[in-house]
Amino acid sequence: MDEQLRVGLVGAGPWARSVHAPGLADHPGTRLTTVWARRASAAQEVAGSTGATVAADWPALLDEVDAVAFAVPPDVQAKLAAQAAAAGKHLILEKPLALDLPAAERLAGAVAEAGVVGMLMLSRRFAPETVAWLAELRRLGEWSGGDAKWLAGSLLAGDYSGSPWRHEGGALVDIGPHVLDLLDAALGEITGVPAASRTADDLWHLTLDHAGGARSSCTLSMRLPLRPSVLEFAVYGRHGYRALSGRPSSNQECFTAFLDDFVAMVASGTTAHPCDIRRGLHLQRVLETARQRADG
Repeated sequence: MDEQLRVGLVGAGPWARSVHAPGLADHPGTRLTTVWARRASAAQEVAGSTGATVAADWPALLDEVDAVAFAVPPDVQAKLAAQAAAAGKHLILEKPLALDLPAAERLAGAVAEAGVVGMLMLSRRFAPETVAWLAELRRLGEWSGGDAKWLAGSLLAGDYSGSPWRHEGGALVDIGPHVLDLLDAALGEITGVPAASRTADDLWHLTLDHAGGARSSCTLSMRLPLRPSVLEFAVYGRHGYRALSGRPSSNQECFTAFLDDFVAMVASGTTAHPCDIRRGLHLQRVLETARQRADG
């Protein structure tokens, strides 16, 4: 782009401080201009470390930016992002899009009507090791199944252990979109959830059907005392067994790659991307199906 994209940041929690704010401030295609959060002191802390200003309120932030990045709970994101889209602002969104399917559908509709870029920060998808793994799977083809495990203790201790929406939604809502997205990208679109269960301490087991006939399974938890976390993804079929391996890229590295694509899309007027708003809506529908199946 000839000029940097002016981006406003909504939220001042751990993710905003460690990933969004430094990433937006350092990327050559973006300029973090404004921060707004429920607590002005928290917004000032984020803004002060990046040279951004603090918006007096939400409308003031919208007046000063070309795009908005969200690092807030899903229900807050769904409401504000729809307003930002209606104002013609491009969107950097977190997963899940919303806490329920109707809100996600309203947000997706607002983005489509406005014709703005709406991208979902599915961080693992932008990691170089993941890009290489998916490219090999597409090249070889004919995969019949897969398995994923994401087991962590992030709701027991750490930066996100005090997050009310994460405790309420559990592993399915927080890490579920990442796992579902990678299995979907590796094996084909998820078309059904034949089985889903969760234990009283939020250990999830899902079975997934994919277009083309593949079937996968995944296990999710954020309440296991594990350090480091267990992240495993693998597929199998005619060409054997292929696991996602290599040094996991940092969230900061993934966000930089995300911003590369986001800036290029805005500059070219393109709104379609593998991780665009439609992807977010598809994943929200799978989450809703899994939740209903478990509650069944």
